[in-house]
Amino acid sequence: MTIDLEELYKDLHAHPELSFQETRTAGIAAGYLEDLGFTVRRNIGKTGVVGVLENGPGPVVMLRADMDALPVKEATGLDYASTAMGVDHEGKDMPVMHACGHDVHVTCLVGAAEVLATQRDEWQGTLIALFQPAEEWGGGAETMVADGLYDKVPKPGIVLGQHVAPFPAGWFGIRPGVTMASADSLNITLHGRGGHGSRPETTVDPVLMAAATTVRLQGIVSRELAASDSAVVTVGQIHSGTKNNIIPETATLGLSVRTFSDDTRDKILSSIERIAQGESTASGAPKDPEIQFEEHFPLTVNDHAATGRVSAAFTAKFGETQIIDPGPVSGSEDVGALAKAAGAPLVFWFLGGAEPALFKEFATTGRLPEDIPSNHSPYFAPVIQPTLTRGTEALVTAAREFLAAQS
Repeated sequence: MTIDLEELYKDLHAHPELSFQETRTAGIAAGYLEDLGFTVRRNIGKTGVVGVLENGPGPVVMLRADMDALPVKEATGLDYASTAMGVDHEGKDMPVMHACGHDVHVTCLVGAAEVLATQRDEWQGTLIALFQPAEEWGGGAETMVADGLYDKVPKPGIVLGQHVAPFPAGWFGIRPGVTMASADSLNITLHGRGGHGSRPETTVDPVLMAAATTVRLQGIVSRELAASDSAVVTVGQIHSGTKNNIIPETATLGLSVRTFSDDTRDKILSSIERIAQGESTASGAPKDPEIQFEEHFPLTVNDHAATGRVSAAFTAKFGETQIIDPGPVSGSEDVGALAKAAGAPLVFWFLGGAEPALFKEFATTGRLPEDIPSNHSPYFAPVIQPTLTRGTEALVTAAREFLAAQS
């Protein structure tokens, strides 16, 4: 059996599925694992798939890939571009695209599973291939754990994973310690008193309250945190009103918060609550603001010793010039929940997926091009090669670093 990874990738890219709806993708992954001799468990955490390949006594190693796509209309123009539509968790019809590269992750894990299955005479231990739903939702990993993941498969001694990123294909970004930020998504509903736009003196205007709150929130990072701390507070949505001459009853702000330490997170969330309450009080609001938390991603923290081993193995395999330290990344992941629940170390790295020829200027300027589409862009399109080959090799190399050599 030889899996055509390029065709698999194109198929997955053309058929993306939203969080907790990845039934087709999960079925494809499960089918390949079964053909390779894995014992497969389906529908863990709704749509999750886990394959276990036991190969004698030894370490238990987990390789993880996420499966879900995003509500984005693809604009790449590729001949395998997605035209799929889906229904989101609010019941809205949405275009769907693999705008974050999870199709790359699934393809590479299938490829790594095939390689390691054919190399069973070279290693011993237990290999777990986990295909996770709903990373974009922020709860897929925890949902699998809550659904009894580790009652159904062995607890791993190490959790390994990767994420494609917009730097040169063939490069890898890996670092010990805090690797990706924690993220919180929350909505603030501000309450006013509605009325006619011609008589604002009879109202409490929640639109003005929302505008003042938005401006004030931007002072948290710039004026309340030390210069040595890093964080992002973004107001990504403001919703209010139905007509130009009506002052509405409420306004809602949608916030995203990224932090690199629990102390900073606590401080920022407290400041958000204080500012929302303060602006409401200053405006004479008839009711306190309501704050509703939605997704939460924990910090992604790589184990120092295990990351050192993987980094050394990558350097030996791919060459020192292909390995970089990307620094802490403000994006977020939920892979750490799988490691935490197992009491296992985590190693998570970034896989370059952009056209290498676009990076010639880096050699002379030390800066990457600014017009390369990033994750979540409707133009995000990793080059197929060498991305798939390198991603597969990286998973195999990392797994073999922890699996015991065949005696």
